[in-house]
Amino acid sequence: MHRIDEKVNALRAAREADPDSLLDKAFKAAAPAFIGMVAGKAFQMVWDKGVGRRNLRKGLATDAPQGLAMSLLFAAASAAFGAVVSQLSDRGSQALVDRKHRKTR
Repeated sequence: MHRIDEKVNALRAAREADPDSLLDKAFKAAAPAFIGMVAGKAFQMVWDKGVGRRNLRKGLATDAPQGLAMSLLFAAASAAFGAVVSQLSDRGSQALVDRKHRKTR
């Protein structure tokens, strides 16, 4: 029983020592998700515009279906762009929270 009490006390102490409030944690989760969603949509719009221009030069409709190679290229480029944006937004949101903590001390 004492081992459980010690574990509960250790978890409570860790929670109380955590400088992040619930709002900080929510911001660190929501901001990167929102930024990633917006950046992904922007990337898709830019891609569709570029593919539309390419299709027009080929004499096709702007919304003509893409081939397998272009679909794979879009998936790879979109994933790479999303990973970069995700890492940068995670670091940015953490930096903003850290800066807020430094100002309140």
